[in-house]
Amino acid sequence: MNFGSLFLRKHEHEHEPDAENEGGHALSRTLTATDLTLLGIGAIIGAGLFSSIKEMIVGRFDAEGHLMMHGAGPAVMLSYVLTAVACGLAALCYAEVAAMVPVSGSAYSYSYAAFGELVAWIIGWDLIIEYAIGNIYVAQSWGDYFQTFLHGLTGWQLPLWLTKDVQTAAALAKAPENAGVWFPHLAGHVVAFNLPAFAITMLLTLLLFVGIKESARANAVMVLLKLGLVGIFIALGVRTILHKGEANWKPFAPNGFKGIWQGAALGFFSYIGFDAVSTAGEECKNPQRDLPRGLIGSLVICTVLYILTAAVLTGVVPISEMTTNDPLAKAMEYMGYRNFATVFGFGAVVAMTAVLLVFQLGQTRIFMVMARDGLLPKTFSKIHPRFHTPHVSTWLTGAVVALGCSVLTPDQAIGLTNIGTLFAFILVSLGVIVLRVRYPNRLRPFKVPFFPVTPILSALACVGLIAGLELSNWLRLVVWLVIGLVVYFSYGYHHSVIRRRSRRVAS
Repeated sequence: MNFGSLFLRKHEHEHEPDAENEGGHALSRTLTATDLTLLGIGAIIGAGLFSSIKEMIVGRFDAEGHLMMHGAGPAVMLSYVLTAVACGLAALCYAEVAAMVPVSGSAYSYSYAAFGELVAWIIGWDLIIEYAIGNIYVAQSWGDYFQTFLHGLTGWQLPLWLTKDVQTAAALAKAPENAGVWFPHLAGHVVAFNLPAFAITMLLTLLLFVGIKESARANAVMVLLKLGLVGIFIALGVRTILHKGEANWKPFAPNGFKGIWQGAALGFFSYIGFDAVSTAGEECKNPQRDLPRGLIGSLVICTVLYILTAAVLTGVVPISEMTTNDPLAKAMEYMGYRNFATVFGFGAVVAMTAVLLVFQLGQTRIFMVMARDGLLPKTFSKIHPRFHTPHVSTWLTGAVVALGCSVLTPDQAIGLTNIGTLFAFILVSLGVIVLRVRYPNRLRPFKVPFFPVTPILSALACVGLIAGLELSNWLRLVVWLVIGLVVYFSYGYHHSVIRRRSRRVAS
């Protein structure tokens, strides 16, 4: 094995898609800056705002009730600011390389240009955690809110074993409060299948198979609906606080800076998704101009909404009574709008449907580009002749996420997603510096301001957030990356397009 060949880098022309190898078809360039901004908002505002905000405020506890991570209390507003700063710095780095290398693949493609093939593989394998594993958590949360909406609308709910993963179902079956609840068993083990999560994932997979423009239109409708719902929540909350003349913001930071810092680490999931905009580089009408606008615009809009929502939620509901996984609906009850629990159940369903859609889109494009480079089987890069979508990658991603919802617990999924995404952000930030040094004369339609301070701060901010996560997440990441290296050296190394090309040139 030639050690140097592990770090072969792709040059500008080598990032262009090869239509001949993709079945003679190419992706359609139909997306505008507005489409990209809405895709970013669609990916960002979801389970993070409607569900995990509670953990940011009160902290994370294990199944036995032991404190795992501190909450920020009303200072969650500052936690959002910390996370927004880290993500904002990363977004500036993404914007530069996305405009410079406007292709699908996100951080995978950028790492290929900056660091070479092995690092690109590692980051591509890592991105599976962000998009596919992250979508498992979102789909599971979608199923929980669907249950809330269904119960509020009809008074009926699906049985527990049809709404949970096998690990959670096994724990619930042993809980004293579920002594009279029936759970199916097979060979002495509890059987469970998350039907709502499976159904919505496969439905969106079908939508993505049909076409990117249709998917973007559906996303735009869902984004407008959930923005309207969040806007109503903020307006009613401000009115209630002003009417009462007081808010529950004391003590403001019950756990000091540690709580704010760990709240920011927990809240990182709330921002995951803006980088999914960069996976649609080959489907933009003007990627050099529109990708930076979509990345930064979606992040700014969502940050403002997050801070306002956190201020209203903690101002209306006392921390001691924030126990439900549907905290916004709880706040509406405190405001005197009890019937809004069903409405917010519907709102969360809409919000997370948009997140699922964009994350699925991102994962399929990453699989497509890795297959195009020979690191995965070529069939994953095939473009459908009628719908102009990577149909094999689309259905594979859908199947992995849909079935994974019945295997992983939500905590396992979200922990892996956070650390995996932060790892990707670090490499993209460092990649900006490497690309500036290696290709100083390349056209850069967008440049990171205050270079090299900004990318260095971006990397350090992500390291700081990683340090706030639980050790178990580090261990899972290491295991996942080791599995990825086994796959690379058993398949990708031998089928790499750029390596075969370099051998032909050398001979």
